[in-house]
Amino acid sequence: MDKSLIRNFSIIAHIDHGKSTLADRMMLYTGAIDERKFHNQLLDDMDLERERGITIKASAVRLKYKATDGKTYMLNLIDTPGHVDFTYEVEKSLRACEGALLVVDASQGVESQTIGNFYLGIESNLEMLPVVNKIDIANIDLSIAKNELQEIFGFKEKDTVFVSAKEGTGIKELLEKIVEFIPPPEGDDSAPVQALIFDSKYDVYKGVVVYIRLINGVLKPNMKIKMMHLDKEFTVEEIGILKPEAEKVKQLTAGEVGYITCNIRDPSEVHVGDTVTDASNPTEKPLEGYRQLKPLVFAGMYPENSKDFMNLREAIEKLRLNDPSFVYEPESSQSFGHGFRCGFLGLLHMEIVQERLQREFNLNLILTTPNVSYRIVKKNKEVVEIESPSQLPDLTEIDQIEEPILSVSVFTPVGTMDAVMEFSKRKRAVYQESSYVSDRMKIVFDVPLSEVIVDFNDLVKSATRGYGSIDYEFKGYQVTQIVKMDILINGKICDAFSCLVHKERSYEKGQSLVSKLKELIPQQLFEVRIQASCNGRILSSAKVRAVGKNVTAKCYGGDISRKRKLWEKQKEGKKRLKQIGQVEIPQEAFLAVLKL
Repeated sequence: MDKSLIRNFSIIAHIDHGKSTLADRMMLYTGAIDERKFHNQLLDDMDLERERGITIKASAVRLKYKATDGKTYMLNLIDTPGHVDFTYEVEKSLRACEGALLVVDASQGVESQTIGNFYLGIESNLEMLPVVNKIDIANIDLSIAKNELQEIFGFKEKDTVFVSAKEGTGIKELLEKIVEFIPPPEGDDSAPVQALIFDSKYDVYKGVVVYIRLINGVLKPNMKIKMMHLDKEFTVEEIGILKPEAEKVKQLTAGEVGYITCNIRDPSEVHVGDTVTDASNPTEKPLEGYRQLKPLVFAGMYPENSKDFMNLREAIEKLRLNDPSFVYEPESSQSFGHGFRCGFLGLLHMEIVQERLQREFNLNLILTTPNVSYRIVKKNKEVVEIESPSQLPDLTEIDQIEEPILSVSVFTPVGTMDAVMEFSKRKRAVYQESSYVSDRMKIVFDVPLSEVIVDFNDLVKSATRGYGSIDYEFKGYQVTQIVKMDILINGKICDAFSCLVHKERSYEKGQSLVSKLKELIPQQLFEVRIQASCNGRILSSAKVRAVGKNVTAKCYGGDISRKRKLWEKQKEGKKRLKQIGQVEIPQEAFLAVLKL
């Protein structure tokens, strides 16, 4: 196909600024779908995405558009997530494009992820087209959003497009601007094949479906290809494009976006960021892959039934095809047997992975308390990274413990700035700087990662009545005082509840854990003692009373000694049960402790 008629672009924005609705509206306008099949969040094909109203996975679709110059253009559109936990999805998608639509909500203006995503686009050398969405909202001042785009990013007024994705206003003008503004792809059809894998998924019938952006060369069915990083060869069985349903084509040429299948059954044989080339005439060097993201949150993941371990392993391998930012390695626990230590980009990412494994693969899972990764400097100067409480060396070996620190930018209306400052102190945040961004304040803090991942974003939203937003990036490590907290159930350590906490917070955390467990552990036939312990010291303790059974109900009248005999017998039985009885801890207890 003539490359001058191809446009590859992404839609990027802060969460809830209308990316998916805009993608829906463009598909409807260009006839990729008809009115009968149309529904909101059309590209969000996961139930989870529709239920939560967020995009989790980037989605690609090809649109045909006949412009006013009489030519028919092929637009390859990639809709991306907005939540900071899914930044990696955005990064992957941008590498397959020449341009991006930077969407801003007319009522909210530029927010933290708008800025974060703008710089991701700049790093990928993309042409950025500013789009102001939701112009249908009543009593709105469009000049504020327009001025913010000009002041913060330096966009020209003539390049800004105003649309209402909900009403369909301004879509034709936007499509014309895309054709005029975003450059066509470069590439040579006669050069050796060079294609970037930017996503993949598992299909029961076809095996691994590999999504690619072809940089050079031509791909055809029955061609022998080679994955350069893994140094493995395969035969192409099917080539296709997404419109948004998959549609087979005879070939893909340089500059196009599509998918290939090669009957690959082992998910570990496909890596996002790998380069596909012709096995008989390979390209000289592979394309630059993606940077390896470091997980920020770690948790143990175990099957409720230990027989499901192999099913969990298989499910995790297939899910990782779709989500390379999720990492895992096998581990075992005294309480749950065999499972995996998993790394996530944040708590939302962890929740989504857990729900996808449970829904898509019918697994019942138990997750341990999430921890961040700490760096331990031993007295012999050896440096080790620990991701779970069980890896913490003996206190006599430790010289110092360092925790990860994030640089967090909070965007807030000026009136709620004091409230943000107030709760940030409680979160051990260290103020760095503040500046005006249009009519709002941008405040930068250095905050320990362990304080950010749990509820920092929620606190910002409540303190700013929903108008605040945050963006964060990893800054480094700093020395801290971290202690290991164990939860003892009848004197036995339950390693699923063990966690690493800051020394100042240990008492407060111990109390909240013990009181929550007291509520959730059901009464057993014997008394259950719950304790929180740090460095051999009991911080908090509670008891769940035994279920009462009236053993003297059958006694009516007669001598009291008969009743005493039965009570003594019951006491002995409960004593024995306490020694050998297993305390049943419901799944809700693990989930509730996660949320604390």
